Amino acid sequence: MRDKKELLQNCMNKMIEEKELVGVNLLVLSDGKEEIYAEAGYANLEQKKPFKRDTIVRLYSQSKPVTSAAAMLLIQDGVIDLYEPVGKYIESFKNQEVVEKGERKPVRWDRPMLIKDLLDMTSGLVYPYIDTPAEIGTADLYNEAIERFDSDNMMTTMEFAERLGKLPLNFQPGDSFRYGTSADILGAVIEKASGMKFSEFLQERLFKPLNMKDTGFFVPDEKMDRYAMAYNCYGEEPLPYSGNNLAIRDDGKKNAFESGGAGLFSTIDDYANFARMLMNDGTFEGKEILTGKTVKFMTSPQLSEAQQKEMDKNWPYLAGFSYGNLMRIMKNPNRAGIIAGCGEYGWDGWLGPYFCNDPESRTTIIMLTQRVDYGTGIATRKFKNIIFS
Repeated sequence: MRDKKELLQNCMNKMIEEKELVGVNLLVLSDGKEEIYAEAGYANLEQKKPFKRDTIVRLYSQSKPVTSAAAMLLIQDGVIDLYEPVGKYIESFKNQEVVEKGERKPVRWDRPMLIKDLLDMTSGLVYPYIDTPAEIGTADLYNEAIERFDSDNMMTTMEFAERLGKLPLNFQPGDSFRYGTSADILGAVIEKASGMKFSEFLQERLFKPLNMKDTGFFVPDEKMDRYAMAYNCYGEEPLPYSGNNLAIRDDGKKNAFESGGAGLFSTIDDYANFARMLMNDGTFEGKEILTGKTVKFMTSPQLSEAQQKEMDKNWPYLAGFSYGNLMRIMKNPNRAGIIAGCGEYGWDGWLGPYFCNDPESRTTIIMLTQRVDYGTGIATRKFKNIIFS
């Protein structure tokens, strides 16, 4: 009989030894109950501080499923509608422009950017890069937000959204798929529609009921000793990273920009509670957070054929997956490069944290690590294959 825990621990230790990762932990739940927990390496290599169960990490894009769940709360309450234009909530999105064949022109009047586009990354919004006016303008905006960290005038969630809406889009909303700032704008829509700060809405409607006591947009002083260092592992030796990618404060201090796409800090057990709630059709410890039908919708693929083609082209390592509601969703397990069940869903983050729920086998995996530019890395796939084989 294969001993999965031993195989995982051996694989983990090897990853640390080979300097693939500096520190990592992993939790496997079966039907919401803990089956395996394993950890290896360091949360801080220089201080020889071990990576532990209560280690706090930057989630980066693993914040996105939480933002999606927040939107689902407002959808099931009848506060927002998926086909409402984003411009209804954020003024600058009313008369947007798009760059097509090098020419800047108005977005089609009959098809503005919709809330649904934010959830499915079909909005035309992009992440910073150097090729198009949208990418360059987005990079400038993030850089300004970072420059203002030490001022008494930090960029807020709403200012970020208002400014972003004035930039031209990369494509006409709905026409294609492109991973970008959509979840940040969704956070601003949630703020406007709920009449609460995004962080307060999350605290009241998700974190408190789910007992996510270490999750938020900053790390309080009294928890700083549990906060992991991020590492660049591309050289001979891992080097500490201290940039502020996507205007997320690497120092963990308060940030007026509450990024729905990348801003949360959390622990493995906190995130496990969020995953448990989704696996249990929206209910956590007897409390209904989301309805079963809402969870079914949230975890269903949403891309059209043309949008899917774009995803397949850009993300060959996610073969077999589709996308929807800020998560990858397995559609064709026989085309995938990992062992996975049909309908498996979840997401990862820039520093390598990873989450998936597989409704078919009732298995949940949460993995946390802090390696620059990792996403779903080799270690993650190896761990997954051990668990799902």
